[in-house]
Amino acid sequence: MKKQEIDHILGKMLDAHREVSDLNFTVGKPMQVESAGELVPVEVRGHIKPLTPFQTEVIALNLINQDRRLTEGLLTAGSCDLSYALPGKARFRVNIFSQGTNFSIICRKLESKIPTIEERGLPKVLHQIAKEKNGIVFVTGATGSGKTTSLAAVLDAINETRSVHVVTLEDPVEYQHPHKKATFNQRELGLDFDSFSHGLRAALRQAPKVILVGEMRDRDTVEIGLTAAETGHLVLTTLHTIDAGSTINRILGMFPREDEQQIRIRLADCLRWVVCQRLLPKVGGSRVATFEIMGTSLRVKDVVLNGESEGRTYHDIMETGNAFGMITFDQHLVSLYEQGLITQETAIAYASHRGNVGRGIDMIKSARGEATTDIGKLEIDRTYNKMI
Repeated sequence: MKKQEIDHILGKMLDAHREVSDLNFTVGKPMQVESAGELVPVEVRGHIKPLTPFQTEVIALNLINQDRRLTEGLLTAGSCDLSYALPGKARFRVNIFSQGTNFSIICRKLESKIPTIEERGLPKVLHQIAKEKNGIVFVTGATGSGKTTSLAAVLDAINETRSVHVVTLEDPVEYQHPHKKATFNQRELGLDFDSFSHGLRAALRQAPKVILVGEMRDRDTVEIGLTAAETGHLVLTTLHTIDAGSTINRILGMFPREDEQQIRIRLADCLRWVVCQRLLPKVGGSRVATFEIMGTSLRVKDVVLNGESEGRTYHDIMETGNAFGMITFDQHLVSLYEQGLITQETAIAYASHRGNVGRGIDMIKSARGEATTDIGKLEIDRTYNKMI
């Protein structure tokens, strides 16, 4: 199988359905694409057939293209990451991994157009994040929840408004930012640096004002990131955590117990925002993002320093911090329901606290004059407890 054949297959898969986000090659299943959050088989050359171990291995080797580093990573670590360009059509972030004696391949389609905050309907507080001069900002969520897109929108806002040097450390480079007001140097793991900690340490000598770190994967990277934030840089990065509270706890959990208080002090000083996001099924198809946002305040700093306690949690602070741009997942879910973007079932299913979301939806229904329960025709049983 030659590169031209690989490109032909990838192109056919992209054109098979609308809003394709991922291409999936797994032994025993036909070629599949993820469209609107669901895997759909793809017909190639007039039929749908399960892939064989030989076919996935050939596709993997063609994508690796005799790269020694990627081959060693696949054989020793069990997986490797790379970028792949389909000329004139799309770019992909590719992960090849072993599954028993077979290889599987996931190709994430990368957007070619830089997203803006307005176009994606992202919270307006992201404009405020783009104006920060220093500190650290965490954008968190599960894989595929849109963290990279949100960060690209923030970087685009910086690019439009500030004449600064921006260094990005990515795995791989997803959005390629043009030079507008800002000057961009985008570096890729494996090609330009060997680890995020080494790349971040080197970035401190490259005179940036803004540093994007693709992911905080280990303690060394977090420690250097905190140092960069403390020395006047704005550090934007991601973590795979589900909400603001677990983000702080994950950072603290990377360090030995004897260092915890010192890390709490440093984090309280340099933390600016925690933006958590999830993707939900949207009414009418496609998906919509829901957000939990926590900014810095005296109350937040106090909880970071001393830990959560009864009546003094990150959730409580965000719930009452709407005036400062903060919001909980539950509050945003209710807002999306009110706008007609998601159903009541979706809101309840993705809620952090179902009771809160249920009460919020009932208030909206009541204001609209809609029924808040399906129980009807209630009347007093006047014969109860009477002598017959």
